[in-house]
Amino acid sequence: MWLVVVNPKAGLGAAASLATQVVGFLQSRGISYRMISPNSAAETRSLVRESLQSGQTTRLLSVGGDGLFHLLLQFAIEFKVALAIAPGGTGNDFYRTLGWFDYELASYLEHLISTEPTLVDVGVVDGEYFGAVLSSGFDSVVNERANKMKWPKGPAKYNAAIALEFPKFKAIEFRIFADEKVLEVEAMLIAIGNGQSYGGGMRVCPNSDLHDGLFDVMILHPVSKLEFIKVFPTVYKGTHIEHPQVEVFRASQIRIESSAVAYADGERIGQLPVQVESLPQSLLTWPA
Repeated sequence: MWLVVVNPKAGLGAAASLATQVVGFLQSRGISYRMISPNSAAETRSLVRESLQSGQTTRLLSVGGDGLFHLLLQFAIEFKVALAIAPGGTGNDFYRTLGWFDYELASYLEHLISTEPTLVDVGVVDGEYFGAVLSSGFDSVVNERANKMKWPKGPAKYNAAIALEFPKFKAIEFRIFADEKVLEVEAMLIAIGNGQSYGGGMRVCPNSDLHDGLFDVMILHPVSKLEFIKVFPTVYKGTHIEHPQVEVFRASQIRIESSAVAYADGERIGQLPVQVESLPQSLLTWPA
């Protein structure tokens, strides 16, 4: 049985509308499902765990954004059940990484019910699983500010936080232990990519592969604020990695030490240091 988990607030209400389409599709195909729409993360955890422990749920379908996906990912790994995503959030970055972003929803849902899931890599940071990107630096500073803002809503909040933090931001000192490599750097941003994008399509690790057992590590070394403004738009195409101040390498186990904080899948992980490890072939899902 599918457990369809909906965050009705995601995407400024888009997920609630999407849930209607998803349920209508499952009903039209005679697929067994149960839908829940919890009011909080705590309630979501309680209901999902209860359903999985009953043994009735064999597949999870997240109808929301990256936050709900991140929450359900923890259960998918723990209970070894398949996890699918209907893109109802503002970012939908793991859905993008799976390769479905340019497909019609009906085609994706048809694929879910007609094919078996396959295994892809995930990352784990201090015991918490993530699917897309873990990062620290400027974006984490922006996230910290955005999370404290009550206005504006939606993606505009992130843009407002950028405008507030950018003028005073300075490069941060990091120490990185990556497999056999040790680096002490000043950086504007460090991204550890299991997936390719974060922030709603910023392809920060454009060559990341869900099947190679490695992270792509992207370091943006210090640049002037003017140069940062020039480089920033290129992240949407992934061409920022061609900039001379951008360093990219691969590793399977990474420790980052700094005074900064880290985010993964858009969720706050907390104060560094953190220990990050690639877990090859650990999540059952449906890549394109």
